[in-house]
Amino acid sequence: MTAVLRRVNRVLLALIGLVLIAVGGGVLAAGFDLAVPSWWPWSGSSDVLLSRADRLRWRDEGWWWPVVIAVLGVLVLLALWWLLAQLRRARLTDVLIDTGDGEGATVRARALEGVLEADAKAHHGVSRARVALTGRRTAPRTRVALLLEPYASPRAALATLSDEALANARTSTGLRSLPTEARLRAVKHRARRVT
Repeated sequence: MTAVLRRVNRVLLALIGLVLIAVGGGVLAAGFDLAVPSWWPWSGSSDVLLSRADRLRWRDEGWWWPVVIAVLGVLVLLALWWLLAQLRRARLTDVLIDTGDGEGATVRARALEGVLEADAKAHHGVSRARVALTGRRTAPRTRVALLLEPYASPRAALATLSDEALANARTSTGLRSLPTEARLRAVKHRARRVT
């Protein structure tokens, strides 16, 4: 299902991009007095997008301009939402495990993320752990965010994450590798006074 949505998304982006490039290019060409097709509504630099009559046509209607502005505002918000959705990395729903019989098995990604979070948080000095699986079902990637206590050693936290939590995940799923991006932050705390 996600592959179909990705294809639809790409086709829509391509079509919208082509329309915007064609219309923008045509307006620029007319603005610079370049040759434009005879059917193009703006044919020279003296033409305007909206004539005075078009701008004043709905002047007496009090609802017209607020509706136009609201619709344009909604379109801008939808475009921003779509842009942010493109930038966000997709999370996996499940991980495909090779069982050796040709069939394979699947593990829910949320369950694997929960186990990794629990293993990472079990380390002394880790206040909170967040794990997200990305990539493909057959080759997942892991993003880990650790919130460390002030006394925690970042080196020890990374070693425990690599040697225990990620090693256990690789062993239990049969993955040869599990590329991981780890981000460490320290808990905000007040400075202690020394007397």
